[in-house]
Amino acid sequence: MDPDGDLNPDTDDLPLRANTNHILVKHYVLDLTVHFDSKVISGSIVLFLEPRSGVRTEAGGSQDGFTSRYQEVDALEDDKKELETTTTKVEKMCGDAESIQSSSLWHTTSGGEFTLVLDCCDLDVSKVEEVDVTSVEAMLSRFPEVPSKKSGDVSRKPQAAFIQNLISMPSSQWRQQHQLFSLCSRAPGAQNGSTLQFHRDRWSLQVRKNGVTSPQEFPCALRICYETKPAGGSVRWTKDQDNRVCVYTAGSPINNRALFPCQEPPVAMSTWQATVRAPSGCVVLMSGEEQAVPAEDGDTHFLTWNYYVTMPMPASTFTLAVGHWQQVTAEIPPELEKGVRDGTDCGKTAKLGPEYGQWTEAERVSRLGSSSSEVVKGSPLQTGSRDQTTCVDSAFCYSSLEDEGLSVTDYSGMVDDGISCSHGDYPCRFTERSAWSQRVIPHRVFSPACLLQKAQMGVLKLLPQCLAAAHAVLGVHPFPRLDVLIVPAGFSSLGMASPHIIFLSQSVLSAGSPGSEESLSLCGSRICHEISHSWFGLVIGARDWTEEWISEGFATCLEDIIWAQAQQLSLEEKTEQFDLKALLRWRRLSDELQNSKEELQILRPNMEKTGQVSESGSSTVKHALNPEKPFMQVHYLKGYFLLRFLASQVGEQQFIEFFQLFVKKYHGHLILSQDFLQMLLISFPDMKRKGLTLSAIYADWLDQPGIPKWLYERSAVWSQARLVEEVKAEVVKWILLSQSHHGKGRKRKRMEPKVNYKELTSDQLVMLLELLLEESELSVASLRALQRTYSLQNQDAEVRHRWCELVVKHAYAQAYGDVEHFLIHDQAMGVYLYGELMVQEDPEQQALARHCLSLVQEEMDQSARRVVEEMVL
Repeated sequence: MDPDGDLNPDTDDLPLRANTNHILVKHYVLDLTVHFDSKVISGSIVLFLEPRSGVRTEAGGSQDGFTSRYQEVDALEDDKKELETTTTKVEKMCGDAESIQSSSLWHTTSGGEFTLVLDCCDLDVSKVEEVDVTSVEAMLSRFPEVPSKKSGDVSRKPQAAFIQNLISMPSSQWRQQHQLFSLCSRAPGAQNGSTLQFHRDRWSLQVRKNGVTSPQEFPCALRICYETKPAGGSVRWTKDQDNRVCVYTAGSPINNRALFPCQEPPVAMSTWQATVRAPSGCVVLMSGEEQAVPAEDGDTHFLTWNYYVTMPMPASTFTLAVGHWQQVTAEIPPELEKGVRDGTDCGKTAKLGPEYGQWTEAERVSRLGSSSSEVVKGSPLQTGSRDQTTCVDSAFCYSSLEDEGLSVTDYSGMVDDGISCSHGDYPCRFTERSAWSQRVIPHRVFSPACLLQKAQMGVLKLLPQCLAAAHAVLGVHPFPRLDVLIVPAGFSSLGMASPHIIFLSQSVLSAGSPGSEESLSLCGSRICHEISHSWFGLVIGARDWTEEWISEGFATCLEDIIWAQAQQLSLEEKTEQFDLKALLRWRRLSDELQNSKEELQILRPNMEKTGQVSESGSSTVKHALNPEKPFMQVHYLKGYFLLRFLASQVGEQQFIEFFQLFVKKYHGHLILSQDFLQMLLISFPDMKRKGLTLSAIYADWLDQPGIPKWLYERSAVWSQARLVEEVKAEVVKWILLSQSHHGKGRKRKRMEPKVNYKELTSDQLVMLLELLLEESELSVASLRALQRTYSLQNQDAEVRHRWCELVVKHAYAQAYGDVEHFLIHDQAMGVYLYGELMVQEDPEQQALARHCLSLVQEEMDQSARRVVEEMVL
């Protein structure tokens, strides 16, 4: 039976093959080398496994019905002389192994053996072997009670006992534990003459050991040697805005299974450590609790970077980025200033000076870190005494916010109450007194050279305020540090949050002169959105990936609350801003629901089966591979409105306080919708008296397509808010101006009365343009005046998007340059603009769409490219 046979080849569901109910990966050790010339990442991964149950397969049968051909691989260690000729220990271990292509079917050779199934695709696996941890002297010293082969016991039991003791070490000893993991990962293969069989199919890597029929007998430490494929779906090989090569994990629907073999189901919570080799001119950024200090890799032109995490998390949260980015500092070094003066020319190679490429890494850090800021060498992680303090050893920014006017929240009382963590044992920041008072965690910002100034005036300026505001709203930061990277133009969304690192699209940066408060609105709100994922999405995750609203709905709701806190808005200002944003989102949601399939509108598509998996732990993620899904906002917006609805029932401040309690209870856990809703209903018993039950919320919000009644009613209230009424008044002026041009000759044009237009916020401008889009006709003169009055080409990407839609609808050819610029530089937001250009059936507009696609298709996100090519070609 084909292992993919239970899936329709046209299905849009993503299979999660890993048999996590049988055996779990507790720790990964990756040793990877980045090859930009061949666009592959090669190396090895060592898996430390823990069996979960005593499941045995029937003798003579094949687990899960798999009957595919397998490859038998000799697991013996290579000859020592051959090892000495290779460059690294891992490369030695992953050299060509003698392999035999099995000529028989899997079920005729298995003998009922247990099968380890890992999620895997687009990987070339060359070798799978058991690691002999009993050969590691440090393990023998650390666990002397375990019998070893030196004592004459050569069975598997000492291997299993060593690994079990290793993964069970208390969190207080995590450094020693990681050192032992590292030493074990470099141990030779087991030399007992047994063979490991492995097979790769479309979605998985399957491994067996002859004679092993249960998870308890299966090897507890495996090394897999492999390399990625250039077109693999988990990473993007592209060029940055300086036209320099880079690679990064793209947040693909298939997650990381095309980067390393892993267990993808979120219940497979694990820790990891990684060594990454990259060309010496590159920066390696990754999920990791401490910033890596690069070291020279022998006589090669590579540097090695080491990262680790101690908090168990799903493998899907692992993030990697390698490129020639620069750290954004308070002042731009003179050597780079010429290249960043005109950030609109990104895409052309920045002029860094002929000597820049010859600088050593230390010189680069020294030059980029030099500013009027205080320099503290090797100082402990603490808040600096100036606005921007740089630690050379870690290159982190520490910001004092005393001058920012942000309120200080005292969480010492919570610490005194004692945080009773219910998660597994790991070094948890929620129990650290120092973490509760750390309003701004150490942070860095990286970008291409040509965007340094905009990133400095936007992201670097706002980040401390947003971090402090998030701390005021939600409490202790779950992670000890944060990197922010401005990713290449082809990135498919405005942002993506991972442990310790956030990717931001260049679209969040100011298009015009940076620095004004309004030009920072999109940037600030997006930073707040991504920061909030540290709590909802990462330290608290969804147990069933179909419940995306648990991550995105919460982040969208908290984005507003945290951004308002960062701006220090009054209660009235905050309410008005919330209402305007709510109306904009309501319009977006209602439009999306009118133009999408009903099955994609449901927040809990598995309904009462949510969270259920097969006997082995495998499952599918409903609609995860649907090409339309990455561009839909329903799980953001409908989830956001559900939380707004719940807040309206209990009170805004009480709801925020409940968030804090929920985080204290559920951090370190995976949850389902019912976990949040049941705790809310218990905490606010009055809700039940209002008829709000779990089943009622499911029926109205989570299990049905369409829009709940409350949302229809509430949108009418938002439509009458003061900021909205101001916009409506401006719309009337523009409509009257347009009508005044019809039928007028040139002589009458000069007689137009001067109109005073009100200054509008970015969100108000978006609303203005959306309302004007509803007009069937607008004169060329009014469009020209509109563009000039608000300098629309210099507004944020949300405003420019609506402006481009207006230009296309009314075939305003004089502004087609704005449309072209948007499609090239704001690819994360421009997908459906291609469709609008094509649907008008205007030859000039269609030619513009084809021209823009030809310019960017090589750097576009694969999903976006497929959708656009279907529209245009």
